[in-house]
Order: sequence, then structure tokens, then C-alpha cells
Amino acid sequence: MTAPAPVAVAPPLSLYLHMPWCVRKCPYCDFNSHAVKHEIPEAAYLKALLEDLDQDLGFASGREIQTIFIGGGTPSLMTGEFYHTLFRELRARLNLAPDAEITLEANPGTLEEGRFEAFRSAGINRLSIGVQSFNGAHLQALGRIHDSHAAHRAIDAARQAGFDNFNVDLMHGLPDQTPADAIADLQAALSHNPAHLSWYQLTLEPNTEFYSRPPRLPDDDRLWEIYRRGGDFLRQQGFRDYEVSAWSRPGQASRHNLNYWTFGDYLALGAGAHGKISLADGSIRRYWKTRQPEAYLNRIGSRTAGTETIEVEDLPLEFLMNALRLTEGVEETLFTERTGLPLSSVAVKLEQLRDEKLLERHRLQASDLGQRYLNSLLERFL
Repeated sequence: MTAPAPVAVAPPLSLYLHMPWCVRKCPYCDFNSHAVKHEIPEAAYLKALLEDLDQDLGFASGREIQTIFIGGGTPSLMTGEFYHTLFRELRARLNLAPDAEITLEANPGTLEEGRFEAFRSAGINRLSIGVQSFNGAHLQALGRIHDSHAAHRAIDAARQAGFDNFNVDLMHGLPDQTPADAIADLQAALSHNPAHLSWYQLTLEPNTEFYSRPPRLPDDDRLWEIYRRGGDFLRQQGFRDYEVSAWSRPGQASRHNLNYWTFGDYLALGAGAHGKISLADGSIRRYWKTRQPEAYLNRIGSRTAGTETIEVEDLPLEFLMNALRLTEGVEETLFTERTGLPLSSVAVKLEQLRDEKLLERHRLQASDLGQRYLNSLLERFL
């Protein structure tokens, strides 16, 4: 396969910021999160983040930041003062779009009175609230530090602080969960009229407590019944599943998520954060930051722990494994716009998949059958 041509227009650029601390490590969590032992070193971490950004500013030269996502860990453990200072310094260094979507993950049980108002005044305009379930027994099984009442109070507090655009994070396929339990969780979330829901299945990931000591999870038949009935319920309530585990009301999909799935670029700041950048020579680079918070704080010079250039022969798979997660897929022209490769480089495989009814015609979109066998479909591009 010939080398990709430099893209005519740079992809949209986002920024991901990672806050690695949490109150307690959940038994299912494989993210880079670390239980707080003493106090969070906010001032030192802010300094490290800005030093990290200064090293990477060349990636953002002449480009506008369209979205920002602050993940973790538990970003809502940081104070409003931390975010006020952070965003003042970000705006001094970066060109943020006037309508930039700026999301912060917040967990019930970590919020002091008035903290949502402080987040909003700092410039954050969207929240992702990590509820996971409104069922007390399921929350306990998941090792969460909040109960159902705290979850409802957190969402109410977000609304009172002026956050109309928020996501509620829910899991399904929980230990001993029934379809009725899952529907009750969805009903409880929708009682707050959220713009967006992340509704994803609990999976047992390596290097987690659940992986080494698995709980009793629903069997495949029950998992399918939960997914089918839950999906029908959400569609009846006016939500659409625009991505594998993301649901939104019309026009309120997460712009940051969409940038990931359409193979956009994103800067990475913070311990263990991952980024992707399209370079002027046509190459596309992934990179990641020092993972351990202590090492990140004390690093001198670049905090980038590793980089890799995506090989030309891997670009079709890299693009499609993102784009085909979208229920409606993407226009065929986006393949060349994002990868620099002509569509003819994958035309034969695309035609075979269309003949097998796994892809739709005239668009890079998995059919209903293709969505069911998405991993097998993508293996054809290995």
C-alpha cells in the first residue's frame, strides 16, 4: 500500500485531560485510577499539566480546540479553584472554539455543596455523571461509594447549577441483574431528563478485582433480553443509539465522542492520557503519557512515555474500527479525508462485505447484521 498523502484539511482537534485520583478503586475498573492516600497534590499536578502542554503546543499550532473532556479517576475530586486556574492557563496557550464542548466526569459522593457552580463558572459546560446504577444492592456489588439517594441528589444539583447538557453513565449486565432491574435504572435516569446516556455492559477486564474474583453475571440469554428490552424502552422515550453504547436525544450526541469515532485528532494531558495527531507529512501518530501519578509529577522534560506512527497498512482498520461503531456510519469521502488513502485501497474488501450484507451500500456503515458481527467484520482488514 502506498504512503498516505497529507490530508488537505486537518481533522478536528480535541483535548483529553486525565485526573488519576479517586476515593476508592472500583473492582471492575481498568482505567488509570489511584485511590487517594492523603491529599490530592492539586498545585503540583496543575504545574505538571501545564509543563506537559507546553511540550506539546506544536501539535496545536494554528488549530482550534473543538472539545475538551476531563476524565479519570474522579475529576470532580479537584476543586473549583483548580479548574478556574487550569482553564485560564489553557485559554492563554490554546485557541478554544467559542462553542467548545467542555465535559467533566463527576461521581456522586465526591461533591461538596456548591462545587457544580464552581465547575460551571470555570467554563465547564457539560457533565458526565457516573451513576452506574440506582439500585442499592447493585451499587454495593460494584463497590461504589454512593447510594441511590446520592445519585439523584447529584443530578438535581447539576441541574440547579445550570447544567442542562449532561450525560448519565449507567451499566447493565450487573451481578444478578434482571431485565426489570435494568429498565428501572433507565427509568430513574430518564426521570431527570438527561440529554445523553452512556449505557454499557459490565465486562470483566484483566488487572481488575472482578477479573481475579468474578461475580455471578447474567447468562447470554438474559444479557440479550436486557439489551433488547432496554434499547426498545430508550427508543420509545426518544433516544437513539448513535454509537455502540451511547444514546442521546436528537442533536445532543457527545461531540467529543463523535470526534473519536470519526478519527479526529486529540491532544493528551495528564498521567496515562493517550493522544492522536495527524502530522504535516501525512503520517498519523499515537502517543501516551507517563502513567503513574508520582512519576508524572516528578518527570523532568517531556512527560510522553511512548509514541508510535500508525503503519500505512493498519490505517484502514484503525479508521473503520472507530467509524463503524457509529450506528449511521460515515460518508465514504471521510476515509480519504482522515487517512490520506484513496478509497480504492479497500474497495475490494468493501465490495465483498456488501455482497455478504454486512455493510450498507454507498456509505461506510455496518448493516444490522454487520453490527452483530462487528469484530468478525473488522478482522477482514487485519
